[in-house]
Amino acid sequence: MSDTAVLRRFNRSYTQRIGALEDSFLGTGRPLGENRLLFEIGASPATTQELRERLGLDSGYLSRLLRALEADGLVEVSPDPADRRRRLVRLTSAGAKTWEELERLSEQRALRLLEPLTARQRVRLTEALGVADLLVRAATVSLETVDPTSAYAREAMDRYYAELDERFPHGFVPDPHTDDDDASLRAPVGAFVVAVSDGRPVAGGGVRDYGHAAEIKRMWVDGGWRGAGLGSRLLRHLESLARGLGHTTVRLDTNETLLDAIAMYDRAGYDRVDRYNDNPYATHFFQKQL
Repeated sequence: MSDTAVLRRFNRSYTQRIGALEDSFLGTGRPLGENRLLFEIGASPATTQELRERLGLDSGYLSRLLRALEADGLVEVSPDPADRRRRLVRLTSAGAKTWEELERLSEQRALRLLEPLTARQRVRLTEALGVADLLVRAATVSLETVDPTSAYAREAMDRYYAELDERFPHGFVPDPHTDDDDASLRAPVGAFVVAVSDGRPVAGGGVRDYGHAAEIKRMWVDGGWRGAGLGSRLLRHLESLARGLGHTTVRLDTNETLLDAIAMYDRAGYDRVDRYNDNPYATHFFQKQL
């Protein structure tokens, strides 16, 4: 059986068994779409824009779902005090009670699915679903070119710098002139890319012109997403952007403590080269012909 056939069979089986095909999901009187949105709002109040990004919904469909929940008195939509051009969505008191009931019913459904399994089978299923969830999210997350000073780019870099500070033996302090590099990571001479999932950046990196070659900079993948191939996918994407900028050679540097990154560059066909910059934290230098 082909890979796609296996995936499609699982989708059909799973949607049937969790009740996704029912008009009244979990007997709530609401379909799955409304309940999923209700859960998201209860987990964290958000603006309509944030909800669209978290759930991957178009604005028209989201509006219809919100109107249905508003009509049932479960949510309220009002101007965001921080920016009145945005609309903030919160649960009402009735919505909070409904959210708690939805949690209880969802937990019951999950327990019924697990009940026939042995302890060993539960462990196998939990591990398999964890891997499947990570791989599906990694495969479907989009890589978007953004301004290096955007909120997503800044959050990705803040988390990247914090990780370097934790992993490097003597810590890490960003170059005070790092902001000067932002212009080199914008068109027409460069680009900065982020991958966003559930409204948060989970990977990022940039490419720029450097010494008659392209240089990949600030490449980072959230620790929880490693092992799913997102880093390799991001690297290939940045190489493609380098080609689009007219380069035939790409370079990058890294630190000796980042063994996972070094292994990835080796697998991707990069060659070790002599130092080509003055980065005080870099110990390994790589180059690849595109």
